[in-house]
Order: sequence, then structure tokens, then C-alpha cells
Amino acid sequence: MPDRYAVIGHPVTHSQSPWIHAQFARATGQDIEYLRLEAPLDGFERTLDTFRAAGGKGANVTLPFKEAASRYCSALSARAHAARSVNTLKFDGATCYGDNTDGAGLLRDLTVNLGRALTAQCVLLLGAGGAARGVLAPLLEALPQRLVIANRTPSKAQALATEFAPMRGGTRLEACGFEALAGESFDVLINATSAGLSGGALAVPAAVFRRGALAYDMVYGRDTPFLALARASGATAYDGLGMLVEQAAESFRLWRGVRPETASVLAALRSR
Repeated sequence: MPDRYAVIGHPVTHSQSPWIHAQFARATGQDIEYLRLEAPLDGFERTLDTFRAAGGKGANVTLPFKEAASRYCSALSARAHAARSVNTLKFDGATCYGDNTDGAGLLRDLTVNLGRALTAQCVLLLGAGGAARGVLAPLLEALPQRLVIANRTPSKAQALATEFAPMRGGTRLEACGFEALAGESFDVLINATSAGLSGGALAVPAAVFRRGALAYDMVYGRDTPFLALARASGATAYDGLGMLVEQAAESFRLWRGVRPETASVLAALRSR
């Protein structure tokens, strides 16, 4: 009988994770079954408990349950602790270990798939919510020259910068509101706000895209206003599909002890 894993969220019918993990399992010779679990908004823990009781070995967690997942765990990785959110659960008897692979997935997509090293670069991270928090520590570990967190509410950006200041290494870590971006420009710009999901535009000036800039929206599967603005400003623009695949590969490694090859899976997913 194959080991059982799942993605849990609300909603979850759109998730590409079952297809991605099926490709990983086939390529690595792993015998697994991967399901979708739609949990009621007030039934995350109950849904997980039922899945574990039925023999579930682990799960990916998507919106809106990532913070609840961190509270559910009996042990957390350092990056999950820093993010205060969990997207990967591994069950071992009564123990539930939580990890956050989002930042590692983003960093690998940027540096390996897209060939953009962050060392000595000026990076703009838009947003100060859970998505930004989940990727901030890995971005700082890449040692950019400067990293600016910009948010509609400047105080939230400043609070995040203050909290992560001990991890900054040699990076200049700063925070500001969107209006303070006038006159600024960056090499790498990452949209971690929810604007892409709603189709809303961000109040950032076109001049923030430095010549040769790379713009990245963590939303995937749609052409967001942020990406459109980036292209119109001469930047190279990418959605978050590569991040989705790479964070899934990190989860797979935690569960199965082997990291699958991702390039062919990403190419196939883009062609679907």
C-alpha cells in the first residue's frame, strides 16, 4: 500500500500539488499517493487528525491554514519558526514536524532556474504579511547588498525589518511605505502581497525597475498588474510557478529523503 500524503487548504480544488508530486514519485521510484483535502475554515485540526488516523504520512498546507499549522506542530524547523507559518508537515507517530519550504523554493527558482544570484544585489520585497515573512530569512541568507521591505502600512514593514535584523548579516535591511519608493530603483523586485490574487495594482512607481531588473510575483497562473508594469518598464518578469515546483521538491525531500529533478516538471507544468 502506498504511503499517503495530501495538500490541505480552503479552497484546494485548484491545487497543482497532486500532479507535481505524482511526477516526482514516478521519477524517483517512490510509492506514494497524494490527495487533496478540503478543510472547513473551522476544521483544519480535525481534518488533519482524521487524515493521520487513517495512516497519512505528511501534508502540504496552503491558504488559509499555514499559521494554524505552525501551532499544530510539536516541533518546528528553524525556518518555520522564523516564518511563524508551516507549509509542510511530517508525521511520525505522535510527533508532527513542521517546516516552511516557501523561501527555499523561491530562492532556488531565482538562483538556479532563472540564473539570478542575489549576492550584492539591491532587492525590493513588496508586502509585510505572511508570504513576505515566509521568504525573508532565505533571502537574507543569500546576502544581497540591500533589501528593502515596502508595505502599504509602513509600520508593518518596519516591524518585520526589526524582527529579522539579527539575520541580516552584511545586508542593509530597511523598511518603508510605497510612497517612499519614489526615486529608488532595484535589481530584483519580489511581490509578496495579495494584490495579484485580486487583480489589484500596486502603488509603486515604474522607475523602481532598474535597467536589467528581474521582477517576480509569487502568484502563479495569471498575468498580474505587477508583472505587466514590470514588462512595460523594461524588466524581465516571472510568475511564481517555479517557486511552487521548487518548494514542493523541498517537501518531497523531507518526506522521502531524495530531492527530485525539477526542470522537466516545471517545463511540463508550464505547457499544461
